[in-house]
Amino acid sequence: MDVVAPLQFKLTVLFLLVACSHVPSIQSKDVKYCDKKVNYAVKVDGVDISPDPVVTGKPATFSISASTGKAISGGKLALDVSYFGIRVHTETHDLCKETSCPISVGKFVISHTQTLPGFTPPGSYTLKMKMEDENKHQLTCIRFGFNIGFGSFVSSI
Repeated sequence: MDVVAPLQFKLTVLFLLVACSHVPSIQSKDVKYCDKKVNYAVKVDGVDISPDPVVTGKPATFSISASTGKAISGGKLALDVSYFGIRVHTETHDLCKETSCPISVGKFVISHTQTLPGFTPPGSYTLKMKMEDENKHQLTCIRFGFNIGFGSFVSSI
């Protein structure tokens, strides 16, 4: 009876488990609408962040899966980031630079990649995103939490 084969199998499984536990995960975040009483034209299905937690000084991609019942020809995304409830960053993006425009009726994805400065403190953050069409009508407003882990504290300039 070959004793080496079962031992090799167990070591291989152990190696795969350890290797997989060190791969950055992509998990869908819990999304909350800013106002539960509003019937937004854009429904958000989920947010995926890679890597999760975000690492300072490295690119992070936020992908928002959504759907709409009306075509959207353009607009803007307004982002507010809070750290322990204090607004620490605000930015606005052209919607058509984050997804293909015009947006047809149905499902679509907004994807944004950004590298956070190396001096960004680790911890729990909240991102609030408002989407408006080209006529400044609010299409959706969501918020979700994300974490920033320890990374390089030396900014790459």
